[in-house]
Amino acid sequence: MRFTAADVAAATGGRWVAPACGAVPGTPAAVGDVELVGASFDTRSLLPGQLFVPIVAERDGHDFVGAAVAAGARAYLTSDGVRPDGDGAVAIEVADTATALMDLAGWGVRRLDATVVGITGSVGKTSTKDLAAAAIAVGRRVTANARSFNNEQGLPVTVLGAPDDTEILVLEMGMRGFGEIARLCAVAQPRVGIVTAVAPSHTERVGGIEGVARAKAELVAALPSDGVAILNYDDRRVRAMAASTDADVVFFGESAQADVRMESIVLDELARASFTVRTPWGSAPVTLAVSGRHMVTNAAAAMAAAGHLGVSVASAAEAMGRALLSPSRMAGHRLASGALVIDDAYNANPASMRAALDTLAAVPAARRIAVLGEMAELDDPPGDHAAVAAHVAALGIELIAVGTPLYGVAPATDYAVAVERIGRLDAGTAVLVKASRVAQLDRLAARLVDPAG
Repeated sequence: MRFTAADVAAATGGRWVAPACGAVPGTPAAVGDVELVGASFDTRSLLPGQLFVPIVAERDGHDFVGAAVAAGARAYLTSDGVRPDGDGAVAIEVADTATALMDLAGWGVRRLDATVVGITGSVGKTSTKDLAAAAIAVGRRVTANARSFNNEQGLPVTVLGAPDDTEILVLEMGMRGFGEIARLCAVAQPRVGIVTAVAPSHTERVGGIEGVARAKAELVAALPSDGVAILNYDDRRVRAMAASTDADVVFFGESAQADVRMESIVLDELARASFTVRTPWGSAPVTLAVSGRHMVTNAAAAMAAAGHLGVSVASAAEAMGRALLSPSRMAGHRLASGALVIDDAYNANPASMRAALDTLAAVPAARRIAVLGEMAELDDPPGDHAAVAAHVAALGIELIAVGTPLYGVAPATDYAVAVERIGRLDAGTAVLVKASRVAQLDRLAARLVDPAG
């Protein structure tokens, strides 16, 4: 999205405090205004011409203004005055940079005039976002979050980075507590809302699974009366969210009562699903390129959004079959030896663990190994980890824990020990790597896939 420093000042209520190209301090940016293309809060990924937004958190983003300007930022927000290392860029002073970023994104949504599809859920929201973006893009111009840019920094930079001709914004919305999804909705103004599932995730922050359901329902409650809520009929807590909105409701699931149904589900040797989807707009066969039976549910939600937005069911189904997901989400890698490594290490909670383990159990293999790290932010960590360990045992899968004793086995203390315990990766061996992001087991998965990398 193209905008100017003057737009930024007006949208955020900011004060123009540093000149660029001869501008006069304190004046509205009529003199020396600069054009910007998108925004970034991370100097490592900042592109020339962007607005830099220093976030004050564990580290103070103001310390990186110089690096941002050196990388090509033409303007920056500041709540700490003009930065001496920001010479050559416009500085716009605001009371709080994170709040200003949200305000600017709200202005950006109104300027784009795109239909916003909001997606949340305890599991599957990133995969659903990726599949929905692929399905809708065959008929409309789509912008979606990169990876899991789903919080109060990631969602705004997604909006501000959208091309000016974007018709559909597909925005994943995460939460770690009450009110967070409501704040994201106040910015994004979704007209379509998808809730994938309610499961134990971030439960320590919201008092258990019923608190999770309340927090996720904030998306449904934010929809306008002429919008649509796309809800998982097979999840009773999600199904009950229909009472939270005056918008139309489209249910998806395997139940006969669902408006968008998945039927005749078959898995191949990599646990990739083929199935038939039946919708109010027509039916089509779907073959997914990613592993996991649970991906069928995500695909059905994506198909419901595409159908509602007028995309051909056949075209959307074909596009989902070509879609690849964000990194470390049920990514199946067949090694030269014939071994299979499934990298699902981006995040984890008890429900997603069970789904990934069931996928591993469905893969033809002589030896199946689950390499598991900690599941974070649970209200009952010992009980939840013990339940996952019991499921591993019931499926006849070998368990290797990394960095945590909560699974009831002596953990590998580092990646090298874990690799040694896995042993030879030959044909007939299948390995699942999964944990919450804090465990950083994606690095271990990468080492298994490419030992020389």
